[in-house]
Amino acid sequence: MKALFITPLELKQRSIIDGNTDADKIIYQIEAAQDMHVQNYLGGSLYNKLQALKLSGDLEPSSAASDYKTLVDDYIKPMLIWFTQLEYLPFAKFEINNGGVENHRNQNSDGVDYRDIERLQSKVSDRAEFYTKRFLDHICNNSTKYPEYNSNVNGDMYPDKDANSFCSIVIWW
Repeated sequence: MKALFITPLELKQRSIIDGNTDADKIIYQIEAAQDMHVQNYLGGSLYNKLQALKLSGDLEPSSAASDYKTLVDDYIKPMLIWFTQLEYLPFAKFEINNGGVENHRNQNSDGVDYRDIERLQSKVSDRAEFYTKRFLDHICNNSTKYPEYNSNVNGDMYPDKDANSFCSIVIWW
């Protein structure tokens, strides 16, 4: 079983994603963003530790794991919210059903040009980068609180510790 560090409701409350958006349309993007981006910066050992704490309920306010709760609430959640939006944007306009792939469009709205989506992705990417740098600063300055961050072995994913390796979208026009 996998624990997600944010819920669809938290995502909708703290992002540009409309509150009426079906949770089924975004939950898989939360999981993808958590797997591809957040786990990349946490590394395998710390990611697995946070998964275990979340699944056991030990990231609740009254738990003894307050440093880990702070890490999740103040650093990982904001990072994950922006990475999820970055992953969701290219897919938001489309719907796949029995008839194939359709361009999903509300009757009362205008379609958005792909260049507008690229500009929006660029801004969202900038925000994801900002929150990632905040996370990296915090984890580097408090690494003794999170021993799993530097304890990856064998097949564990090693954490990406270089904020400059962040790849953002560059648009020229």
